[in-house]
Amino acid sequence: MLGDGKGYEEPTNRFARPDGGATAPWGPMSEGWDADREGTDSFNLAEYWRLALKHRMLILAVFVTALVIGTVVTLLTTPLYSATTTVQIDRESARVLNVDDASPRESMNQGEEFFQTQYGLLRSRSLAERVIESQGLATSDAFLESMGAAAPESGAGGAAGRAENRRAQVLNLVQANLGVSPVRGSRLVQIVFTSPDPQLSARVSNAFAENYIQSNLDRKFESSSYARQFLEDLIAQTKSKLEDSERQLVAYATQQQIINVNDGSNNPGENQSLAANNLMTLNNALAHARAVKVGAEEKWRQASAAPLMSLPEVFNNPAIQGLLETRVELESQYQQKSSIYRPDFPEMLQLKSQIDELNRQINTVASGIRDSIRRQYIVAANEERSLDNQVNGLKVDVLDLRDRTIQYNILQREVDTSRTLYDGLLQRYKEVGVTGGVTTNNISIVDHAAAPSSPSSPNLLINLAIAALFGLGLGILAALILEALDESLTTPDDVESKLGLPVLGAMPLLGKGETPVAALANLRSAFSEAYYSLRTALQFSTPDGAPRSMLVTSSRPAEGKSTTSFALAQNFARGGKRVLLIDGDLRNPSMHRLVGVDNDRGMSNLLSGSTDMDGVVHKTATENLSFIACGPLPPNPAELWGGDRIRTFLNDALSQFDHIIIDGPPILGFADAPILAASVGGTLFVLESKGTRRGQARGALRRLRMGSTRVLGVVLTKFNARATSYGGYDYSYDYNYGAQSAPPKRPKL
Repeated sequence: MLGDGKGYEEPTNRFARPDGGATAPWGPMSEGWDADREGTDSFNLAEYWRLALKHRMLILAVFVTALVIGTVVTLLTTPLYSATTTVQIDRESARVLNVDDASPRESMNQGEEFFQTQYGLLRSRSLAERVIESQGLATSDAFLESMGAAAPESGAGGAAGRAENRRAQVLNLVQANLGVSPVRGSRLVQIVFTSPDPQLSARVSNAFAENYIQSNLDRKFESSSYARQFLEDLIAQTKSKLEDSERQLVAYATQQQIINVNDGSNNPGENQSLAANNLMTLNNALAHARAVKVGAEEKWRQASAAPLMSLPEVFNNPAIQGLLETRVELESQYQQKSSIYRPDFPEMLQLKSQIDELNRQINTVASGIRDSIRRQYIVAANEERSLDNQVNGLKVDVLDLRDRTIQYNILQREVDTSRTLYDGLLQRYKEVGVTGGVTTNNISIVDHAAAPSSPSSPNLLINLAIAALFGLGLGILAALILEALDESLTTPDDVESKLGLPVLGAMPLLGKGETPVAALANLRSAFSEAYYSLRTALQFSTPDGAPRSMLVTSSRPAEGKSTTSFALAQNFARGGKRVLLIDGDLRNPSMHRLVGVDNDRGMSNLLSGSTDMDGVVHKTATENLSFIACGPLPPNPAELWGGDRIRTFLNDALSQFDHIIIDGPPILGFADAPILAASVGGTLFVLESKGTRRGQARGALRRLRMGSTRVLGVVLTKFNARATSYGGYDYSYDYNYGAQSAPPKRPKL
């Protein structure tokens, strides 16, 4: 953004739109202002009312057309009479026997499904054919004539083909004019038949009810008869299959030497083979032998590691205890006599010899006890080894038997399944035989149909209401489609919703013969007030006020950008600001004619370096307003704008002027405007109401976004609020009082 004259900073892109770009405010609104959100997040009744007023003639035309068509169709339609027969349908009929019959019964949870089935039966083709047959509707053309249908012509099959075609036509008419209406909250059903003849309607409606009851009874009888025959055939097949399965099972068991023993459960499927029983028995014995062996091994390990006399088995042995007692007595005598006799005394030697003999005997007995412990361990280990070898051998036999038992189990399951199925079929056959002769009905007629005295259709009021709603809806839909396809930018709301940019001002359309210069000269005119409001809006476009340097551009020529540039420059100058107005269109300049100066020197001379700023600045009739013309047309305008001279010039100019306003060239087709937009503090986008298409505006804005551009907002020119039926804002700038002075003469734009 441009500074205060101390230096020039590259303007940052603070322009954003919902479809991409940088995020920043878009004009005089506060941070985060979102035009799309205002138009889409809430239901705007006033906007829809404006659309209705805009397309009111289209909506009215469609509405009136629909009413006329509805009235004509109603008056030309043949009157139809509807006769109604009421029947009662119960979920279950009276049960004579406490045994289920062959027909299915509906539970409480299946009630809705049951009734839907009955409604389907009432609408079925088979019931319609029964009614046609019972009433003789297809035997002649009388029914077709009563229904207002043409009788079929003779076909390729002659009389037989014509009769078949007539029967098919009658069937279609009967089904098409039949109605089944359940009475809500009850078991009552209304059978309605509609035709141009009231007597025929009553007769066919009653025939449907009677044939429906008879067909229900017939289905129950046929179901019972069919069930008995079906069960007889199925029992014979199942019996034969059971016998074959048992023969295959016995033959396979004999061939594979499979012998199963009963375990006492009386369940043949749980019998076990001899090898499996033997393996289980030996495995239990092996587990016991291993436990005995572990105990003997632990006892021997303790006996071999501990001192001989510390073993509990040795110490608690009665023989050892007796010998120890005797040795204690002899040792006591030896000690007593050792105080009297010498150790070599014969009596002392004899006692010593007895004590040694007792010690030898004790050692011998203790050693024998320890040897018995070792022998017990050896016996337990040998027993475990023997049982383990036997178990391993039986494992091989059992695994081999299991391989051979797979097919045996398959055959056994087939036998069990066939036996269970056979028993169930026999039981069901007996039940069906008992209930087959009992015929009950769960359907009864409540009210027979009577010939109606007044037609049921057409209803003029209802048809007109439907036509009115349809016409109104169709008209509104057509208006919405036309509005969605409308690419024009007519109102400020159009700009904000379709472009996502804020509208800073809407300039009114001038009257016939009125020029922009004359309108601007009249300070009390609506045209002048509109541009004064635009200047006020620009003062709130940034936190620091109006940008010091601005570019005014548009998507195409003749949209009012030159008038906007000149009007803004005048308004800022009248407010006491030093303003420099620059004609930046180096291809088709026009601002010099509006200001009233020569175009012999200007920006082209300044940018090419042939002169300085003082040599191209012109004073104007407006105080504080200076002007730089275009100058001679250069061969390469884009190259002049793309150099560094424009930035240097802007820095120098901002040290002398408060605001710089550049009347730029159009955006589409030229590279000048995007380059200029990247060099100034803000860009003002000018749109002509009803003149600029949305695609053109979007393309121009897309080109502006290619550089570091800050779009301040949109100025909508040539806006006619009355012609657009626009009521969102009030853009009347006329004071409506006081005399208006004659505008001074100014050059035309």
